[in-house]
Amino acid sequence: MELGYFTMPSHPPECGLKEGHDWDLQTLRWLDELGYQEAWIGEHHTAPWEPHPSPDLLIAQALLQTKNIRIGPGGFLLPYHHPAELANRVAVLDHLSNGRLNFGVAASGLPSDWAMFNVDGMSGQNRDMTREALEIILKMWTDPAPWTHKGKYWTVTKPDTMFDFLKPHIKPVQAPHPPIGVAGLSKNSDTLKLAGERGFIPMSLNLNPAYVGSHWESVEAGAAKTGRKPSRRDWRMVREVFVADTDEEAWKLSVGDMMGRMMGEYFLPLLGHFGFKDYLKHAPDVPDSDVTVEYCARRNWIVGSPATVTEKIEKIYREVGGFGVLLVFGFDYKHKPEAWRHSLNLLKNEVMPRLKHLGAEFEKAA
Repeated sequence: MELGYFTMPSHPPECGLKEGHDWDLQTLRWLDELGYQEAWIGEHHTAPWEPHPSPDLLIAQALLQTKNIRIGPGGFLLPYHHPAELANRVAVLDHLSNGRLNFGVAASGLPSDWAMFNVDGMSGQNRDMTREALEIILKMWTDPAPWTHKGKYWTVTKPDTMFDFLKPHIKPVQAPHPPIGVAGLSKNSDTLKLAGERGFIPMSLNLNPAYVGSHWESVEAGAAKTGRKPSRRDWRMVREVFVADTDEEAWKLSVGDMMGRMMGEYFLPLLGHFGFKDYLKHAPDVPDSDVTVEYCARRNWIVGSPATVTEKIEKIYREVGGFGVLLVFGFDYKHKPEAWRHSLNLLKNEVMPRLKHLGAEFEKAA
């Protein structure tokens, strides 16, 4: 099993934009030093708790300050970008990364973002736009012949050479393109079916393992459509993680600190508005009122001493049937930076060696 990081990025509303950006850069430097495999950076436009409308600005800077870690948007919200422009921008970013770029894509789930860009998310227009945009981007990178795409949302032309020297020429450095990741939230997730269908990296967001088990079924259902055989080694699992020297300290630093505050002030109320609290429950008959920060910490989070965290990761791994990469959900601990770095360090150097046996079945299958 490998380790990575998934950050929205999350910052409290009183945090300045540059102040938050600097914390994210610091964290990415630590992840690189500690040997984490990858980091994914989200895009949002109208959420003060998730204040980053352009993950590529952070990625471009982070690439200059890191050596090995793969970094990518997690993901670009495709309905809000012209696909030809984004294809060129991501291709250049891939060159700047020397091939360390991952390309995460998403359909956007915030109604306030839909409203800002006049996208009808309630009818699923955001998902249709995402599929069409991705089709155009991949065609831009892989089909050299002149062509015109006349779609429902965009008309894009890849022109032939003009005046002997003007022509489309920008392609990613990774052939045929950077690895593509998609994140899924709901049961029977359409985006995870797309991941299976196209061989993309599936990422399951931070929900109760009882729900997440259905995510792999979605990947397999999509893969069956195109005759692919998906590998659980590619499956990323996003989880709230806090490791400290003792269980008591980990609880205090997570539930009693920024993780608890963000969940209580933002994430739980947000999921409540969507009617998504079911996704956090270990059983369907749990009343919504019981789904508190403490409930999530006990049932869904991976919090505790290295021994406790080892046990919890193994339990989730067995419950969902195995996955390849654990992605730590990012939080803002710039007021206690040493505690967050210590947590990342303990996870990498104390917990992961105890979990080396997980994933051996992938080796056998291969």
